[in-house]
Amino acid sequence: MSRYYRYRLPPWCRNWLIIIEGCMMPIIVVQCLRTLFFPTTLDVLLLGIFIGIYVSFYFKWI
Repeated sequence: MSRYYRYRLPPWCRNWLIIIEGCMMPIIVVQCLRTLFFPTTLDVLLLGIFIGIYVSFYFKWI
């Protein structure tokens, strides 16, 4: 099997990945502030998911 390669995707899909990758850091900051001030289980779970997505973009896993 070949490894997943983001540049083999159609152009519209690559554009969406670039947009999502650029929006992840502001979303993480807002979610972190929300978790610090109003901690709930859902907020902590969402923060973990967002950090996981950001790390996967950082290491080019997506």
